[in-house]
Amino acid sequence: MDNIVDSLNSAYQEFVAAAASVLEAKESSGGQKTAATDAALENFKQRWELFRVACDQAEEFVESVKQRIGSECLVDEATGSVAGKSGQNATTGLPPISAVRLEQMSKAVRWLVIELQQGSGTAGGPSHSHVSPPFDARFSEDAAQ
Repeated sequence: MDNIVDSLNSAYQEFVAAAASVLEAKESSGGQKTAATDAALENFKQRWELFRVACDQAEEFVESVKQRIGSECLVDEATGSVAGKSGQNATTGLPPISAVRLEQMSKAVRWLVIELQQGSGTAGGPSHSHVSPPFDARFSEDAAQ
């Protein structure tokens, strides 16, 4: 994480310095277009793109951490691991499920989302080629799968 913050900070500092260089080049040329102002503008464009890339990488990192934390919390909640942690009570009334089963259900939901997104323009016919039995928590044979 420190590398990402350092990279973002460095890209920002270079971007600001490039902006200052453009202003200085314009001022020294009296507002006229010169090779120096063109070079400063080109450098500014490059630094802007590098700064955007650094921002995108930082955003991707934050999103991946959010997803990881969310997944860990979901697994903890579903498997009953939160009951042992201080200050939290797991009184949801639902029996805990295994982490493996939770992952299977998560994958099934992801597939359904993908199918719905891809099949949104179809005439309502089944669009999936992999038919898997639906999960029903009421039946014990589903829990054994």
